[in-house]
Amino acid sequence: MKPAPQDAGGEPVEVEHHRPIVPEKMPPPAARVVYITIAVICLAIGIAGIPLPLLPATPFLLIAAWAASRGSRRIHDWIFAQPILAKIINDWHDQGAIPLYAKWLATIMMCGSISLLVWREAHWGVVLGMLIICGASAIFLWTRPNPRKG
Repeated sequence: MKPAPQDAGGEPVEVEHHRPIVPEKMPPPAARVVYITIAVICLAIGIAGIPLPLLPATPFLLIAAWAASRGSRRIHDWIFAQPILAKIINDWHDQGAIPLYAKWLATIMMCGSISLLVWREAHWGVVLGMLIICGASAIFLWTRPNPRKG
């Protein structure tokens, strides 16, 4: 683990990036196993989602960081020690930001899903439900800022 940042006088300084708060007291062992399992599964999916265009990384990494903060300090600290993972999580935590490529990709995938339902002649109620869900999701995505550089 990296030592805490210090100023020129050796005093600790505040770090710009925020981390989820790790509880002082961890939950009972059975609950920790559940949290660790969730963290590991979501971490694997999130890491796979970084290079794969059809798999979103950010939501799974956020869930992994949350679950790890309750199940394993070691996993939690490891997630934030990885520059790429920490950047994705911190962009969302600090700015509520979603990268532009992720917005476009999600929008294209939602349109493709609705098109597939129409092409397969799905029940009108299913298509309408998907239109409402995807429309609300698209509005949410496109009203989030893009991450600031720096």
